[in-house]
This record gives sequence, C-alpha cells and structure tokens, in this order.
Amino acid sequence: MEISGATRLAGVLGFPVTHSLSPALHNAAFAALQINVVSVGLSVSEQDLERALGGLVAVGAVGVSVTMPHKGAVVGLAHECTPTVARLGAANCLTFVDGRILASSTDGQGLLDALAEQANFAPSGKKVALIGAGGAAAAIAVALTDAGADLAIIARRSEAAQSLAEIAGPLAYKGDATSIAQADLVINATPLGMSGTATEGELPVDPALLREGQLVFDTIYAPRETPLLKAARAARAMPIGGLSMLVHQARHQLQGWTRQEISAEVLWAAVAEKS
Repeated sequence: MEISGATRLAGVLGFPVTHSLSPALHNAAFAALQINVVSVGLSVSEQDLERALGGLVAVGAVGVSVTMPHKGAVVGLAHECTPTVARLGAANCLTFVDGRILASSTDGQGLLDALAEQANFAPSGKKVALIGAGGAAAAIAVALTDAGADLAIIARRSEAAQSLAEIAGPLAYKGDATSIAQADLVINATPLGMSGTATEGELPVDPALLREGQLVFDTIYAPRETPLLKAARAARAMPIGGLSMLVHQARHQLQGWTRQEISAEVLWAAVAEKS
C-alpha cells in the first residue's frame, strides 16, 4: 500500500534494532490485510524511552513490538498492563489506544504455538529445562508452567533462577545439569550464540548433556542454525530455531493491533524472503 498522509505508524522499539525482522513481519501483515500502516525500526536509548513513547502516542501510532533493553522499563510507563505483564514485570508489546498505552506479552504464547507447529509438542506433564532467567525466559517460564510443564530453570546466577521459579509457580524449580540431561525439551533463552555479539559461537549448555529424542529449542534466530542447534543435530535431538517463536509472537501482537486474524503463512513468507 502506498504511503500517504493517512498512513499510521508501527514499529519495533529497542536499542539497537537494525537486526530485527519485526518490521518485515508487520509490513507483510498490513499489506495482506490492506491496512494503511507502516512498521519501522525505532532505535531508542534508555534515557530517551519515555519521550519516545510520548511521541508515539502523540502521532497516533498503532503499536510497537518491544525488545531489549526496554521490556522491563515500558511496564512502568504504560497506563494499563495485562495480568501476565503484571506477573512478569516485563512486556514485549505496546498498543496505543485513545492516548493510552497498553502493555502486553506475547512471547510465551508465541513459544507454545511454535512448539505445537514445529513438533506437535504439548507441555503438560513433560520435563522442560529452561536456560536463562531474563525477560524472554520469564514469559516462557510462566507460559510453560501454566500449560502444565515440569520446569527446571538453569541460570548463571542461582538467585535469578530461584526468583523466576517463584514467579512461575509450584511446577517450576531451580535446575542443574541433570535437569538438562533428563528433559524432554531444552530451551535456550539467553543471547549465547547470537550473531554479531561477543558470545557468537558459544554454547549455552554442555553438548554432552543433549541426547537422541529430545527437542532442543533456541530462541535466537540469527544465525538460523545456532551452535546449540548444531549440537542438537549432532546428538540426534530435534532442533527448532527461534524464527518460529518470532513469527507466532508477532502474529499475536498484530492481531491485538488490528483486531483481525493474521495468517502464519503470510508471516513465514515474509521472513523466508530475508533468508
């Protein structure tokens, strides 16, 4: 759709955001729905965050996807939060309606949808080992335990793993290497192995702990095959990349902004073009 004076704004808000595929996903959906909205990257430093949100409200923006390092800070700047965001203290989506900011979280549901789509995996009663205790890990932990998973949380800082376990509920606990070896599903929710970072090429777990029959999910989508996914393939585990979670969490955000159903196929086609 041609950009005009009636075009509204959406985007991905973070620092930096040049690597993000979110604008491609958003714009594919807007084009498919024939909605006059354009999504762009919004690189905003932490000290400028409040002013940036005020500007987005002022210009009548539709909404933004929120990424690092702003997932926690936007919660305190929102007028309203969903119960999940209140529980997590973090949000990955803002919706602007009548001058108000609504904070929500779609990461957890995005993960569940990705697991169902890619592996027909239902968490109830399954053993899951989650590596990491940050914002994305928190959303994943809550979604998994709410869905009935037995969840071991492994983090560099023991107190962070324990704190997240308390948020996630009685099915969650602080785990260790044994938890990884015994898990039906292993999830990396840390930046270890991400392209363009100091940890590029690093593994978040000892590959010797991976085994045949496991699912191994990496929330990182750049590179498409991370060091962890390569190790999983070598161990004859089933590797699943983070692009699937990105697609589905974006689908939920877009449906919240537009109040219309979004085809996952449209979004998959948009990221396939970026391969």
